[in-house]
Amino acid sequence: MQIPSNAFNNAVDQLSSLPGIGKKTALRLVLHLLNRPSNDIKLFGNSFTELAEQINYCQNCFYISESTHCSICNNPSRTENIVCVVENVLDVIAIENTNQFKGKYHVLGGIISPMEGIGPSDIKINELIERVKSNQTEELIMALSTTMEGDATNFYIYKKLKDTGVKISTIARGIGIGDELEYTDELTLGRSIINRIPFENTLTL
Repeated sequence: MQIPSNAFNNAVDQLSSLPGIGKKTALRLVLHLLNRPSNDIKLFGNSFTELAEQINYCQNCFYISESTHCSICNNPSRTENIVCVVENVLDVIAIENTNQFKGKYHVLGGIISPMEGIGPSDIKINELIERVKSNQTEELIMALSTTMEGDATNFYIYKKLKDTGVKISTIARGIGIGDELEYTDELTLGRSIINRIPFENTLTL
């Protein structure tokens, strides 16, 4: 049963459109917001307006940014010629929390998954290839989830770049098969970055 208010029901619909939030949870959240001072509700809404207006994706690595290039790409102390390839923004955050990687990133925005209709052209692989060819990239660290789709994406990128001379490595398998980076503890993830291995070594396993 819906509340006879377009504003209320629209708020419920918008919240329930978020991953992991169903209609009942959205309803409880909206009711909770209604019990807060109206100024708090306005601040809550304004934060998302500012998000839409001020947040972009870095034109170089596709990490979140408030300008054309993110703080990592603009940081002169980061190693320019080592690029860590990740699936999403959460993976960058997870790796940054380890304090073990001082290079740059490339956020693919997904991984190849035929079952979900996601092909190479649907993510930032072409941009990665162009970046490697146009810059002085010496090493790519493939830090994708250790799933079938992640491994397939690793192999596709490896085939596209194996003749360019760039070193392609992958994080060590201290991370369990099927695990996603964002849920891996910082110590294990940090060691996996440090103890990375040449990608071609994994092809014989």
